[in-house]
Amino acid sequence: MSIPLMPILPLIVVSATSVVIMLVVACYRDHRLTHVLTLTGLALAFATLPAISSQVPAQVTPLFLIDGYALFYSGLILLSALVVALLSYDYLEGRREDPAEYYILLLIATLGSMVLVAASHFASFFLGLEVLSISLYALIAYDRRPLMAEAAVKYLVLAAASASFLLFGMALVYAQLGTMSFSEIASKLASAGATDLVCVVATVMIIVGIGFKLALVPFHMWTPDVYQGAPAPITAFIATVSKGAVFALLLRYFSGMDLHAYGPLFAIFTIIAIVSMFAGNLLALFQTNIKRLLAYSSIAHLGYLLVAFLSSGPLRVSAVTFYLVAYFVMTLGAFGVVTVLSGKENDADRIEEYHGLFTRRPGLAGIFTVMLLSLAGMPLTAGFIGKFYLVAAGVGSMLWLLVITLLVNSAIGLFYYLRVIAVMFVREPEPGVTLPARLLTGGFVLAALFVILIWLGVYPTPLLEMIQAIKLGAG
Repeated sequence: MSIPLMPILPLIVVSATSVVIMLVVACYRDHRLTHVLTLTGLALAFATLPAISSQVPAQVTPLFLIDGYALFYSGLILLSALVVALLSYDYLEGRREDPAEYYILLLIATLGSMVLVAASHFASFFLGLEVLSISLYALIAYDRRPLMAEAAVKYLVLAAASASFLLFGMALVYAQLGTMSFSEIASKLASAGATDLVCVVATVMIIVGIGFKLALVPFHMWTPDVYQGAPAPITAFIATVSKGAVFALLLRYFSGMDLHAYGPLFAIFTIIAIVSMFAGNLLALFQTNIKRLLAYSSIAHLGYLLVAFLSSGPLRVSAVTFYLVAYFVMTLGAFGVVTVLSGKENDADRIEEYHGLFTRRPGLAGIFTVMLLSLAGMPLTAGFIGKFYLVAAGVGSMLWLLVITLLVNSAIGLFYYLRVIAVMFVREPEPGVTLPARLLTGGFVLAALFVILIWLGVYPTPLLEMIQAIKLGAG
């Protein structure tokens, strides 16, 4: 059977780029060359997306469905990986002799994420998840500092445990329904009815595995330690690309099912959403470490996304997708500021290091302020438009409890974001604290993210029209 290669050209380009870099560094190691090859590969992969848009949807073996949904999220992943790669150059310069393996692992993790958003089968689902996870194990501990090694071990152990739940859930689904294709699972579940105990248990086990990757409560234990321990650019990658790819897969997997018809599953997701919003925001109130604060904040934001995910109206896919785009931009911007301020020995993650930042680095303080205000959902930012659509999707499906919980938690979240902003503008700089700003490429990246964030908050129409044109299928 011949496999159409054109629809999977972006995957091929990213794979080929990692192989080319492996061959090049075997003969000649140079950080700048490796970085340029990485950026070139990611840019070429992104450039292929418009070329194949006329050939979708295309089912590439039973494993992959390349449709408008997969192309949109692949583009988002590639652009985010490009941002992470740009931020990584100054961050890695002078830290190691040559960080070639870092870029290879980053490309492979990007490849795993792209496989996830195009997966239409349990086999490709698990393959993409493991390619992503195994790369992240090494990236988290890349600098070999004790805190990073601890974070990598915690992520490894908990990821292995969650993978066992995921595999067992898949096995139960296959044993009960005789298929691993998402579309066939949806149709057979509809005929089996909502009372099939084995299918409900299997789906709950799959939710456990996915919940770990998304850091939803009660599967969130790894998040603050891994965010704090990982290199700042990789923390940005985990918070955006890794979680975004898994959430895109979650939306595709359940696209053919009406969750409202499955009372136990709907109740489980509702409880997870409410607890994630409250736990994430309340725990963030007590943090004095910027990375840990953003870690708990990310837990709350994934809870917000579940509000739109659980809705059943026409805004469901649009609300989730727009909020993920906004979340990517503001999270990459926030961690980008941490990255450019980090020194060679430690990341700039203590809140004391941000005291009086406005007097020392007014541009960075301004960008960080806007990113935090957007995370809080303030008007004229992408975060406000994103939350508006989440609320609209929830109201349209009459999910009043979830909507009220989202609004209450948005108010709670505003407090700790404003606390960070206050120390940048009001507090005096701590004596002896120096912040080296690596602005060679980081400044350009942060300026671009700032412009995109404001543009999406003031004029989101082009992006919304693009998102509304997406056709989501289960495969």
